Amino acid sequence: MGTITFRSDAASDAALEELTADGVDRSEAIRRALTEAAARRRAERLREQAEMIANDPDDVAEMRRVQADMAALRAW
Repeated sequence: MGTITFRSDAASDAALEELTADGVDRSEAIRRALTEAAARRRAERLREQAEMIANDPDDVAEMRRVQADMAALRAW
C-alpha cells in the first residue's frame, strides 16, 4: 500500500465532494472510485472480446458444429 498525490481539477474536486457527502473519507472514496473504474474497464474489455468472437466467422462456424454435435447426443 502506498501514498499517491495528484493534482485535482474542478471536476475531480466536485466528484470527490459528491463521493464524500455521506461521510466517507476522501481516501476511501478514491479507493472505491479506482476499484469501480477498473471493474468497468474489465467488463468493457470482456464485452469487446465477446463481440469479436460473436462476429468471427470461424468461431461462429465452430459454435454451430459443436451445437450440431451436441444435438445428436440429445435423448429427444
